[in-house]
Amino acid sequence: MMGVAKVPKRWMKDGDDILSPRFFALPEHPYPRLTRWSLRRQAKKVENQLNGWRPEVIICHTLWPVAEIAQCLATRWKIPWVGVVHGYDFDVALNQQSLSKHVAEFSRGCDALVCASTRLASIASQLEHSDRPVLAIPCLTEIGKEWRRDVKPLSKTWKKEAIDILFPADPRRPEKRHLLALQTGEELERRGWIVGITTLRHQPRDIVFDRMLVADVTLVTSKREAGPLVARESLLCGTPVVSVNVGEVNDYLPKEWVTEATPSALADGIEHALYHGWTDETSVEEKLAFSSREQVTEAWSALLSDLVS
Repeated sequence: MMGVAKVPKRWMKDGDDILSPRFFALPEHPYPRLTRWSLRRQAKKVENQLNGWRPEVIICHTLWPVAEIAQCLATRWKIPWVGVVHGYDFDVALNQQSLSKHVAEFSRGCDALVCASTRLASIASQLEHSDRPVLAIPCLTEIGKEWRRDVKPLSKTWKKEAIDILFPADPRRPEKRHLLALQTGEELERRGWIVGITTLRHQPRDIVFDRMLVADVTLVTSKREAGPLVARESLLCGTPVVSVNVGEVNDYLPKEWVTEATPSALADGIEHALYHGWTDETSVEEKLAFSSREQVTEAWSALLSDLVS
C-alpha cells in the first residue's frame, strides 16, 4: 500500500477519469462494522462525482472491504455488481473470526462471483447457497514480444559461474517466506553453486520483465497465492520457475519443479530446471492458454453480456 496516502482524490490515467474515494479503517480491521460504515458514507460522494453518469454493471476488484460501496451503489442504481476474489478474501479474511461473516455476506450478495483460480471458485461454492454464478477466470497473462523467450537449460558452465535466483516478491511480506528462499540459496552453495538472489519490490512492469530475462531461475516460496501471476510471466520470459505447491502452479509446471517447502527439495527442483529446461511436449504458450487475452476476454464478455441483457 505504499504511496496510497499521496494518491489524489481524482486524476487521469490513459485518458480515463479515476476517482479515489477514501475511507476510515484501522489496521487488520478489528472493528469491521466501522470500516463498512465509513465506506457507506462515500456512496453519495461517488454518485455526485460521476455527474449523472451511471454504469450498467459494477465490477468490484476485491470483496473486503470495498464491496460495501459496490453493493450500496448497485442497490441504489438497481444494477448488477460482480465480486472478484484474487486470494486474500478467501485465504485470509474468510478465516478471521471478525471478518469471515462479512466476506461471506459479500460473496453471497453479488450478482456474480469471479475467482482467479478454480481452487478459490471451489471455496466459493462451499459457502451458503446462493443463486449467483461462480466463475473461475484467471488474471490475464500477457508479455510483449520483446520479452518472450523459450525456456532452455542453463547456458552457463555447471557450478563454475554464478547463477541468479529471482525472488519475485517484496521480502518484507511474511507470507512470501523470503527466509526459505535464502535457505535454498545456502543449500545450493553447499552443493558447490555460486548463488545470487534478486528480489522484486515496487518496480514498473517493464523492469520486472527485464529482471526475469536476466535471472536463471524464478523461485516461489509463498504460503498463499492465487496464481501466482509472476510464475506465468517468468515462463513466458524464458526463465524456469521452481515453486512450492501453491496456487495453480501444479497445473502447468513440470512435476519436478513443484516441490515440498524445504530448502533441499527446492534446491533439487532448481538443479533439475537448470539442467533440463522445458521438456514438456506441450509448449509454454499452450500450457498457459487458459490465461491468454483471448480466453480471458471471451469469459468476461460472456459474463457481462448475461448480466446486462
